[in-house]
Amino acid sequence: MKQVGQNYKTGKLELLEVPAPTCRPGTLLVRTSYSLISMGTEMMKVDESKLSLLGKARARPDQVRKVIDSISQHGLSPTVKKTRARLDSWTPLGYSLSGVVEEVGEGIEGFSIGQRVACAGNEFAFHAELNRVPRNLTVPVPDGVNGKHAAFTTVGAVAVQAYRRAEPQLGETAVVIGLGLVGQLLCQILQAAGVSVVGVDISEERCDLAESLGVIAAAAPQSESGKAKLTKALHEASNGFGADSVFLAMSTTSREPVELAAELARDRARIVDIGKTNLDLPWDEYYAKELDVRFSRSYGPGRYDPVYETGGVDYPIGYVRWTEERNMRSFLDLVARGAIDLDPLTSHVAPFETAVETYEALHQGTMRGVGVLFEYGNTSKEDHRSVGSIQLRAPAGLSVSSVRLGVIGAGSYATSMLLPHLLKCADVQLRSVATATALSAVNAQKRFGFEEIATDHRQILEDDSINAVLIATRHDSHSELVVESLQAGKAVFVEKPLAITDQGLAEITDAIRESGNTALMVGFNRRFSPLLNSLRDLWGGDISPTTLRYTVNAGRLDADSWYTDATRQGSRFVGEGGHFIDTVSWWLRDEPGELYAASAPDDSDNVIVILRYPDGSTATVEYLTGGSRNYPKETFMAIGGGNVARMKDFRRSEFWGGKSRKSKSAGRRDKGQKAEMEAFVDAVKRGGEMPISLRSLISTTAATLAVSRSLRTGKPEQIPLLAVSDLGRE
Repeated sequence: MKQVGQNYKTGKLELLEVPAPTCRPGTLLVRTSYSLISMGTEMMKVDESKLSLLGKARARPDQVRKVIDSISQHGLSPTVKKTRARLDSWTPLGYSLSGVVEEVGEGIEGFSIGQRVACAGNEFAFHAELNRVPRNLTVPVPDGVNGKHAAFTTVGAVAVQAYRRAEPQLGETAVVIGLGLVGQLLCQILQAAGVSVVGVDISEERCDLAESLGVIAAAAPQSESGKAKLTKALHEASNGFGADSVFLAMSTTSREPVELAAELARDRARIVDIGKTNLDLPWDEYYAKELDVRFSRSYGPGRYDPVYETGGVDYPIGYVRWTEERNMRSFLDLVARGAIDLDPLTSHVAPFETAVETYEALHQGTMRGVGVLFEYGNTSKEDHRSVGSIQLRAPAGLSVSSVRLGVIGAGSYATSMLLPHLLKCADVQLRSVATATALSAVNAQKRFGFEEIATDHRQILEDDSINAVLIATRHDSHSELVVESLQAGKAVFVEKPLAITDQGLAEITDAIRESGNTALMVGFNRRFSPLLNSLRDLWGGDISPTTLRYTVNAGRLDADSWYTDATRQGSRFVGEGGHFIDTVSWWLRDEPGELYAASAPDDSDNVIVILRYPDGSTATVEYLTGGSRNYPKETFMAIGGGNVARMKDFRRSEFWGGKSRKSKSAGRRDKGQKAEMEAFVDAVKRGGEMPISLRSLISTTAATLAVSRSLRTGKPEQIPLLAVSDLGRE
């Protein structure tokens, strides 16, 4: 299938051939009929992409801050590589479309194949021939509503939410500053509710359009005549009091809109910010009128909540009357009843095949308007499975000297920390990559040269020419994908954690037992760190009991990080703590028998775990989020038998033994990813034991899961030294 992609580094736009998405539980597969270009959000992104690197930095200071933080945590070189890779990759465009349901995922009710729908979401409703969209971002299109008009639904929901935030009443007066698409739709919604509307915009053309659609007056305030026109119309409509509500529906760094809003508003009026507006408020004016400043967040309640949007969990109507899905339905209802006229707002309808030329014309200003649509040609239902999809090839006569790898998931960690090392391995053929979104697969293929790409991981598991699988998806999918991969007879490398529930771990051990496939490795990379290995060599052999301490200055997560979704992804410690339990167990050459965990009340992100080992050794793992970013992220110390060993953030190690003291510095942080990849590849080639024993993998995962139980009960948890001999090689 075809999809619009943008390279943010170069600014290049292209209509790419990509694999079609697959329908998953809780989603619908929708064939696009029309998609709407956002003249605000999308064109701003297109314009930014054509700036220099310095210009991009000035346009996105928030991203610059993230880069600086990453440098302090991970170092300059890894951060630069990661940032360059993100910039030089294809990203999707689009977030509002209408189309026809082609497939209904498991757990979806109220939709059927062939039904017309409208879809939303900048992570789902792309400019693409086919899209996979979650239930709560999809609504039925009423009979009689044109597909072109239904494509406006997402932007319409933005306007509906802004209307609700102002809480207008019949007979009130409103001013809409900014008469782009959102502003024009908002004017019509307000009028449908019995509110008199005055419009403001610097474009005479847009002012004329608003007046043709019923606003009592619209003008640019810069001229004396325009200002007089606005003042007179508002005075007459409000009996001299001023506007009850003022909407800021534009993106600007100027203070003029907020100053004008204060001037036009009545005493105790409501100011609603919809766009990206400079809110450097004139204090005297806002204080004197006691103005109520409100924000309108996108399509409505549910936006930016992954439990609602991707998890499909609706808010009870008794508590949240208007969600983003119900706002979308409300807008379509207004369209169906003729309360909103979209024909005058539809400036251009361009064939999807001309997407690149259309964007360029909009960027250059040779095409103008408020509503520009892409129209998609009709293709048969059978086509979407083959156009851009992957055709499996016959097995290629695999030899033991070659590792033919399939990769499931190609996010930032896999593409920055794992795949670059595999790319340099002469014995590895990067056979296929499967990702949730088509452009992610295209980006991985472009960067690493995969032979094939897909959006369905089953194509990798069904390919007999692939003998090894790397799983680098989000945590909640690990155990299921490991089970499927083991049952398919593949050697499996899965990023930590191996599982986030006891049930998931049990299913993995059952799969190993039933399939006889013991070729499993988890990405516990720290035990492969050259600096840590040289330090353990100095430590020597069996010295017991030993006391270990591993302090992790984990830091706070961004609010939008998927790691924060504890309901689906497990706690932060479940996701990352296995690294540190594995490291201390590797150092001691044994598995823990008991642990006790504690945390501050209502703060399970900060965890202290004490592990006891059969020889009397103890290890304390401190996973803390409240420290300074300038302090080392990880520090390790071992004391016992007259020795002391210390490691600081994989940069420096120190050893004291007897009368000697030795120290070593590393030129860069090396947490062992390169060595672990080489060890995995070597094990697959040899067909022998994996670099980390099954006993260790299962015990570490069981201990990580036991931490959550200990936190709940406040008591120590026993960790049985699992007998895995019945599973195969240890």
